Amino acid sequence: MAGSKKRSAGILLFRLSDARLEVFIAHMGGPFWANKDEGGWSIVKGEYEDGEDPYAAARREFREETGSDPPAGRTLELGEVRQPSGKRIVAWAIESDFDAASVRSNTFALEWPRGSGKFVEFPEIDRAGWFDSDTAREKLVKGQVPFVDLLERQLLSEQ
Repeated sequence: MAGSKKRSAGILLFRLSDARLEVFIAHMGGPFWANKDEGGWSIVKGEYEDGEDPYAAARREFREETGSDPPAGRTLELGEVRQPSGKRIVAWAIESDFDAASVRSNTFALEWPRGSGKFVEFPEIDRAGWFDSDTAREKLVKGQVPFVDLLERQLLSEQ
């Protein structure tokens, strides 16, 4: 995408447990994120190309990164959030009780250790889980925290 900023589309699963909001987020795989918990988690997302439907891309990325189709459920458009890097992420929230233990991520190849000439396969996400909104805000990369806020605002406006 010469000359344009990268764009991603993602899905933030949510559920209400005893009237408390919980969201499903994923810990990023690979050596950079291996020992990073706070700020090392993400919504399930991936890049999409010009002309590609962002919601279709979000669903494809969910399938690739979790090994499962996105669940059926009430769907809320959360909108677009600009990251500190300039990347833009558009996301949807889907109400579901998805089984975090079922996640089977795709992989990517990375030269590791750097400069070794050896390429190692790492999972895009190495684990995933359900967290209350306050915990999710601590775990998510800072640029994605607004999605939790947007989801909470939409759910409150429905009451």
